[in-house]
Amino acid sequence: MAGEMKQWLRFRNNGTTGFGTLTPSGISVHEGEMFGRNTATGKILALSEVELLAPCAPSKIVALWNNFHALAAKLNQPEPPEPLYLLKATTTITTPGAVIRRPSYYDGKTTYEGELGIVIGKTCARVSPSEANSCIFGYTCVNDITANDILTSDPTFPQWARAKGIDDYGPFGPVIATGLDPAKLTVRTILNGAERQNYPISDMIFSAQELVSKISHDMTLLPGDLIAVGTSVGVGVMKEPVNTVTVAIDGIGELTNEFRL
Repeated sequence: MAGEMKQWLRFRNNGTTGFGTLTPSGISVHEGEMFGRNTATGKILALSEVELLAPCAPSKIVALWNNFHALAAKLNQPEPPEPLYLLKATTTITTPGAVIRRPSYYDGKTTYEGELGIVIGKTCARVSPSEANSCIFGYTCVNDITANDILTSDPTFPQWARAKGIDDYGPFGPVIATGLDPAKLTVRTILNGAERQNYPISDMIFSAQELVSKISHDMTLLPGDLIAVGTSVGVGVMKEPVNTVTVAIDGIGELTNEFRL
């Protein structure tokens, strides 16, 4: 949604879950509903006092494939006439800073995918691209982790949902930023201190507004739903026993998680 730039987050403090906005002095605690009526309580919490949670609780996660001109060209894939997407399990959600572990039954390749996430702010069905902005609450950082060898293990059926649906394989956050123009954003992914991805959102085949519009004609999008807009060139395998992955987007912040083999 257009308007003032704010960074919204969710947290746990003394066993209670809350939400608020990030300020230079800490978290400005709000009451009410993040995607509805809310007011600041006047209470400020230091980040050191809280455990950060995923900034919202989506009813569904929509994840795009082949949505960047540069990646389509590199893979020698035709650019799709309409968005190609899957639904990612909500049990993939974990907290910013969480340690993510490869399942004990799987010893294949696992990749990071740094992405921009669109967070829906109100119920959205069959909207036009021009109406889509009013349905977008804000934007976040996403790491769409993928178990690649599962994806291609059966030649008769690409297992997108399973390969991307493993528990904790969908961290996002740490905040939802409002008042941003997504077309001006750049996604960077840093693996173990080395930058591996650096690409502009303006290279998307379908813009944020087009994605929301087209997906809303297939399924109703609800407040808090997350659309991961897809990734571009630079995706790679996490090979070390302990891998630190940061997805950084100016204006939103940095999502950092540790992935262990």
